[in-house]
Order: sequence, then C-alpha cells, then structure tokens
Amino acid sequence: MSQPTDITITGAAIHLLPVQTRMPIKFGAEVVTQVTCARVCVAVRDRQGGRAVGWGETPLSVQWAWPSTATSYEQRHEAMIAFCCELAQALVADGAWGHPLELGAAFQQEVLPALCQRFNAELEGEPLPHLAALVCLSAIDVAVHDAYANRVGLPVYATYSRRFLNRDLADFLEPAGRFRGRFPDEFLTPRPPRELVAWHLVGGLDPLDESDLTGGEPDDGQPVMLPDWIKRDGLKALKVKLRGTDADWDYQRLVRVGRIAVAHGVDWLSADFNCTVIDPAYVNGVLDRLLREQPRLYGMLLYVEQPFPYDLTAHRLDVRSVAARKPLFMDESAHDWRLVRLGRQRGWSGVALKTCKTQTGAVLSLCWAKVHGMPLMVQDLANPMLAMIPHVQLAAHAGTIMGVETNASQFYPSASEPEAAVHPGLYRRRAGRVDWSTAAGRPGFGYRVEEIQRTLPEPAAVFGDLPLTTRTDVS
Repeated sequence: MSQPTDITITGAAIHLLPVQTRMPIKFGAEVVTQVTCARVCVAVRDRQGGRAVGWGETPLSVQWAWPSTATSYEQRHEAMIAFCCELAQALVADGAWGHPLELGAAFQQEVLPALCQRFNAELEGEPLPHLAALVCLSAIDVAVHDAYANRVGLPVYATYSRRFLNRDLADFLEPAGRFRGRFPDEFLTPRPPRELVAWHLVGGLDPLDESDLTGGEPDDGQPVMLPDWIKRDGLKALKVKLRGTDADWDYQRLVRVGRIAVAHGVDWLSADFNCTVIDPAYVNGVLDRLLREQPRLYGMLLYVEQPFPYDLTAHRLDVRSVAARKPLFMDESAHDWRLVRLGRQRGWSGVALKTCKTQTGAVLSLCWAKVHGMPLMVQDLANPMLAMIPHVQLAAHAGTIMGVETNASQFYPSASEPEAAVHPGLYRRRAGRVDWSTAAGRPGFGYRVEEIQRTLPEPAAVFGDLPLTTRTDVS
C-alpha cells in the first residue's frame, strides 16, 4: 500500500555550528562549556516527482548522550560528528519510500543497529551508546518530517493521520490490538496552546545568591543569580539539578532553591538527580526528609526526573517506592516505546519526551504512553537556534503535565539572535512562558528559514542531490 505523498530522501547536508555557553552546565560528573549543533538540510521527492527540502537541528550534547570518564570529550565529540555523517549517507542511500514516521521507525529498527555495530567495530575505545546514536540521528529525522510537511503544505503535526500514513499504529506498537485502526493524531492535543509554562533549569553550578558568586560570572546584561532570573522572566517553575551522590547536599540544595522560589512567587519545582543514583532508598530519603522538615516545598515538587542509570536492562531497579511518593519520569532511559514499556513494568510513572531522541521516536512513545495512562513532559537539551522550534511544538501537541523545559535562553542566549528576530517569543521567556505562535499554522515546523539572517558555514558533508542554495545559507 502506498500514498502519492510518500517520499524518498534524495540528499542531505550537515552543517556544524559551534556554540559556547555563557555559564557552565553540569551533567552528572561532567561540565558543559561548549557544544556543537548539527544543522541538517534534507531533500526529498514524492511519488509524483514533487520535491521539497527540510531542516533539523540538534545540539550534540556529548556529556549527556555519552557520559564517560574513560574516553576524552574530544574523542566522543569527533565520533558523534562522524556518525552523523554516516547516518546521513546511509539514509540517502537507503532509497526507502513512505511517510517520515514509517521511514524513521524502519530505519531505527532495521538499519541503525547494524550501522552502530559496524561503526563501533572501527572505533577506538568505548563504543558509541545507543542514546548518542539517537542524538546523531535526530537532526536528520526532524529534517525529514519538516521536508515532508513542506511538500504537502501542512504543519508537521497535521500529517500524522490516516490521510497520509500507509499503516496504523498497530504496525509500530504493541500490543497491536490496542492500536488497530488508530493513528497518532488521535493522541495529540486537538487545540495545542500557543503559550506554554517555561521551566528554568537551576544547574548544580548556578549561583543562587551573592554567596555563590566567584567573580568570574559573565557581565553581558543577562541575569546571573536565580532571583534575578525569576524577576526578569516571571518564572513560575524551576527544575533543580542534584548530584545523586550526596544526599545532604541534594536536600540542602532543594531547600535553598525552594526558599528562593517561595520568596519570589514561583509555584512549582522538579528534581533531577542526574542518573547517578543506584538505590531507590537514596531518593526516598531525600523526599521523606523534605516532607518532614519542609512540607510546603514538598508540596511544590511536581515530579522527580530520572534518578537512576540509563540502562534499564543492566539496572533492574524496582522504583515503585519512589513513584509512590512523587511522580517519577523516565528521561535518558526512554530511548523508545519498548523501553517506556519496560520502565512502566518497573514502576516509573511517566515519560519525558525529547526531540533529540528523534521526532519519530517521540511521537511513537507519546502514543504508547497515552494508551497506557502515563503522563508526559517534554525536556530540553538546551536547544538553541532552530532546535528550539520542534522542541516547543512537541510539548504543545503532546499535552504535558505542565509546560516545557527551556534552557538555551539561560546558557547561550546570543547563539539564537538571528532566529529570535523572527520568533521572539521562543527565545525570551515572558511572564514565565514561551510563545511559538510565530511558527504556528505554517508548513513544516514553521521555521521561516528564508527570513532568518544566518549565514551557515560550509557543510561538513553533502550526500546525494541537494539544491545548491541550501548548501551555504538560509537567508
């Protein structure tokens, strides 16, 4: 069965955009001070010969996707860039036809494992983790969804229906009986809000007050201390990064942030233990102490995010005791719907979706989670520039428990200035919210790349057939 709107990928170009953080971001045991964003342009052709291009972007956040103390940042960084290029070449050479959801699901299931195995066989040192492979793939996958929607002249989320897909969700998800005759549009918010509550990340190195200042903070007109961020952006929700290895430090950090939150009219907190906890009793101890000693702050804690290691199969933890205290959301562990299913079996409450694990994977995980009653959040990978636009749209269409995480405006606000000139509501939080209405209702993700005054570097790699004008600039 086929649709005249089915596409095949005919070309791809990868641009690498280096970004420096204005403040360091701590992920687990590592600190991020710079990141390379992979911006990808893909060209597609439909069965009637019509052509279109699409764009996708993802920060290659090495420390998050590939945490390691054995392999240097430079080695992991270069390996992820190299794998991006291999993936683009493989997708162009694949020649498959279909809807982007069908193309993406088939590639991840049938092609990606063998590509990873071959790549790792030639790689010195540690193998590329599956999460890092998904991050590498995600910019290309997002671009394919954008290109398809541009070709049919509709917003991306308007294409996830019976009208465009060749197969229903039963061909992608299990148990098939619960998805027979159903399509992703059934699980999307029918009237997605144009404004969303913006979660602010309080990193482990972020200064909370003057006692935390070192004298080395940037003097660029942007806030530095937490109260100044709350006042300027009207923040109502704070995500607190914790260590997961020092229970007293974690407790005291939650209390310090919570007291500032109360003093400045913030309503909600969440706690992120950085995937470093190996025993649920650790999290329970922190939560129970908070309930005893700071009941108001305990009440403000909306959910707990991914305290435990990435690999659910290697770390077979029963986490129901944590979920009984506060909703417990999978993030790094939720690579796809199969792992969401495994997490649910072990007591996880909900799922934090991310476009950096592919648009395809996010949509399918969303559908599986909603059928099984799991609440959703959409978390950030400190997405700047174009990466911010699909990220916020995912949250708007998924129907999260509250808003969306927004970190790029904290850690590298100047990186997105060309995009912010076209989409100001996405890159500056106002009244505690972000606004994506400038992209709403337009074909694809509504990037409006023709209006964004950004000259790109020469592509690091080009495969197949691409219109020449997409290779060097988008202005």
